[in-house]
Amino acid sequence: MIIRESIESDLDGLLGAARLAFGDHEGHEIVELVSGLLNDPSAKPLLSLVALSDGRIIGHILFTKARVVSAEKVSAVILAPLAVVPGAQSRGVGGQLIAEGSRILAGKGVELVFVLGHPGYYPRHGFKPAFGYGFKAPYPIPGEVADAWMVRELIPGTIDRARGPVLCASALDHPAYWSE
Repeated sequence: MIIRESIESDLDGLLGAARLAFGDHEGHEIVELVSGLLNDPSAKPLLSLVALSDGRIIGHILFTKARVVSAEKVSAVILAPLAVVPGAQSRGVGGQLIAEGSRILAGKGVELVFVLGHPGYYPRHGFKPAFGYGFKAPYPIPGEVADAWMVRELIPGTIDRARGPVLCASALDHPAYWSE
C-alpha cells in the first residue's frame, strides 16, 4: 500500500472511495461534503491523502483548517472524513492514513486535530474526548454521544494552554454534519 497526498486526477477515485465506504445511506452526503471542502477557501490549508493498492484508491482522509476561539492561539484542523472501501476495512488502512496525516501536520506545526467520529475507533489512534478539555464542537453534540467529539494533540502541551469553541470551514458548518 502507498499513501500519498492526493492530486487533481485522484478526485473521481477518492469520491468513489467515500461513496463505497459510507454506502447508500450516507455516501451521497459524504461525497458532497468532500467536494465542498476541497473547493472551500475557508478549509485551506488542507491535507488530502489517499491510500492506494495496486494503483487503485482504497482510502482517503481529509484534514481541513479549524480555529479554536481561545485566548491562546493554536493551529488546529478537523479530520473529516476518513473513508476506506469495504474490501480494505479492518486491515489498518485508516490507522495508517491517520498516522501519516498526523506526521505531516505535526511537521507543519499543526497542534491539534479534532474529529467527530466513532468513540470505539479513534481513541486507538490517540484521540480523547474533547469536551473534557474544554473544546466545544461547532454545533451541539447530545450528551449521550458527547465522547464522539474528540481531539488529538500533535504538539505536547497544547491541550493545557488552549480551550474554547472550535470553528470549522464553511462547507462543514452545517448541523447535518454534526450528528453522530
